[in-house]
Amino acid sequence: MTAPLVIGVISDTHGLVRPDVHNALAGVYLILHAGDVCGDEVLDELATIAPVAAVAGNCDPPGHPRLPARIDRTIHGVTFHVSHGHELGVPTAAKLLATYDASVIIYGHTHRPLVHREGGTLVLNPGAAGPRRFDIKPTVARLTIDGSNVEVELVELER
Repeated sequence: MTAPLVIGVISDTHGLVRPDVHNALAGVYLILHAGDVCGDEVLDELATIAPVAAVAGNCDPPGHPRLPARIDRTIHGVTFHVSHGHELGVPTAAKLLATYDASVIIYGHTHRPLVHREGGTLVLNPGAAGPRRFDIKPTVARLTIDGSNVEVELVELER
């Protein structure tokens, strides 16, 4: 049996890596960034925590070589889809479930954290980790994969 694997999930940094992100994502195997990175320095700083795979958001420059439009990957036997969500207009769990086929669908764009399970699929928005907007507390997520079970912990960032 394989040991549990923890993946960090972050979105909407908008050019800012808060100091708390280092503690919130410490020890993760990989960081998935769901777009609106807004600067290579964000990716470089996150890479000091763990390897990073990121997608482009609507605020990122088109065609950025480090930011594909989507990531589809299998990790520890679990299929993942990562995109920013803006490609669906206003992303909702229903729209994401109807559009993408994966065990875990990760998106950003709305700045609002969401954990939604339907059937065998988890839809996750980790919230926004960058500059505070809309009176929403900045958050990231930690996904723990243990066999075929995937658990989510939302982590609030103070600073």
